[in-house]
Formats: sequence, C-alpha cells, structure tokens
Amino acid sequence: MNRSGVLALLGGAAASSIGRSPLSAQQRPKPFQIGLLDTGPSTHFGDLREGMRELGYIEGDNISYLYRAAEGRANAVPQLALELVRLKPDVIVTGSALPVLAVKQATSIIPIVFVVADAVTAGVVDNLSHPGGNATGISFLNTELSAKRLELLRETIPKISRIAVLRDANTPRRWAEATEEAARTLRLQLQVLEVVGPETFEDAFATAADASAEALNVLASAFFNAGRERLVALAAKYRLPTMYPNEDFVKVGGLVGYGPSFPDLFRGAASYVDKILKGANPADLPVQQPTRFLLAVNLRTAKALGLVIPQSILARADEVIE
Repeated sequence: MNRSGVLALLGGAAASSIGRSPLSAQQRPKPFQIGLLDTGPSTHFGDLREGMRELGYIEGDNISYLYRAAEGRANAVPQLALELVRLKPDVIVTGSALPVLAVKQATSIIPIVFVVADAVTAGVVDNLSHPGGNATGISFLNTELSAKRLELLRETIPKISRIAVLRDANTPRRWAEATEEAARTLRLQLQVLEVVGPETFEDAFATAADASAEALNVLASAFFNAGRERLVALAAKYRLPTMYPNEDFVKVGGLVGYGPSFPDLFRGAASYVDKILKGANPADLPVQQPTRFLLAVNLRTAKALGLVIPQSILARADEVIE
C-alpha cells in the first residue's frame, strides 16, 4: 500500500472526514498508517498516540500504527528503519538522531517527524526554520543543557570535585565538550566514559568507582533513556549520586534530572503528523524548540545515599519525589 504518492489527496480526505458523521464502510478511506521507530522498549509513543486522539485520529478507524523497537540496541536501528520504509507508511515518527538518519538514508519520499536533541548539530536538518528534505519536528538545544546539568549537579552536591560522565558513543561529541567546558569553569575534574551498548554499562560504572568518582553525570541519549532502569540500578549499586538528562530517570529512582518534558514533546509531534496527513510538506514546516524544562529530585534516593538536598535546589524543582 504505497500511500506516499497520494499523500495530499488522502490528507484532504482526512481533513474533510474528521469531526463529521462517520462514513459507511464502503465510503470510508483506508486508515492512515504511521510508522513508529522506537529506540526502546517503548518510551513516549503513547504520548504521541494520545496527541493524535486529541486531534481526531482513532486507532482502528482512521489511523493505524506500525511499531518497531530497537530494544536499546543501536546496531538494530538501520534494519528496523528499512523494514518500516518497505511497509510504506504515510509518515514515520521517531526520536533521537540515529533512527532519524537511518530512516532518511532509507527514504527521501516518506515524511519523517522527529523529536531530537540539537537537530542541526546532529545532522538531521541543515536549518531549523527551513528544514528542507522529508524530515521535520521538534528539537531541543541539548548542548546548552549539558553544561546546565553539570552546574545543577554541583549545586546539588556542593563539595564534589571528581565527576564521571557517561556518554553514548552514538551521540554528538559536542555534548561532552560542552560538559568539559563547564567543568573547567567550575574547576571540576571530569572523566568521560563512552559506552556503545547496554552490555558495557556496568564496566563504565566500575571504572568510575575505581577512579574514586564522587558523582556521575549521564549525558542525553535515547538509548540511555531506554535503559534508564538499568542505569539507575547501577548508580544505586555503586552508590554514585547521579544527574540524568530528564525526569524519566528520577521517576524510577534516579537522584536528579533536568531536561525537557518528553510527554509534551511527543504530544507536540502529533501536530506535525496531522499537518502532513492533511497535505503539508515537511520541508516547509519549521522545526520547533521547547521553552519548558523540568528539574526533578528524588528525596528517597538522596536519603539512601546519605545526602541532604540544598533548599535552593528544592525550591526550584518542578517535581520532588518523597
């Protein structure tokens, strides 16, 4: 079912049918198909689906989903991208640069909607205002956030001086560089530890502990987000107070996290899918950037580590888990 060649026609049909009386089975157009390429197990595609429902797209009626998950394995992404492209969905939605680039490599025709960090730095688009090509979506400035997280970690644990940094080797080196620049300003010693997959997580934690790291800073990565429960468990095992790139980690026991609200971002991505299904060209849809970032703190974890979180951090926290 090659729907990409008649995208505008189907988009018009969807626009005229949503919110009106249901058509008969013979009259109703075939449901739109949305491909979902997840780095997970599942992260926030439920939020995307919720956003689509709010826009009038009902699963089993006028929309269906084709789901593929890399299960936290970066090397699985190219093949999964090819599988989705061969199924010829109307739009493919994904998060993080690696799957976006894999889908772009596999097709220049099927529209792509993304939620990624630093879309230009990661090579996903050349320009946020005029993305061109077949991909658009939402991008947050993670380079700046990388430095901010280190500052917040230092404020959370003022006496630390040696910090290990966990970096996914599949992500832009610039994020680690921004963290290193912030460390020089704060006079902190950093040890950057690169990992390539979940099987190397514990080795990195053991290396940090052997080097007497006093805290850990986990850089942003969709694959880290997919493995967040494992990373949080290792931080507890090695008793390393850890800063994470978003609140998802804090909700499963991480100490502190700072970053955009991913549920908000994926619900926002639904509006792009809607526009494309109604005939918009992704090349003409500017990439949006969030303005809301959340600071989350887990006091239970702080207590387990023997830490007292400063009032300055608690006063600024958007979410405090007690």
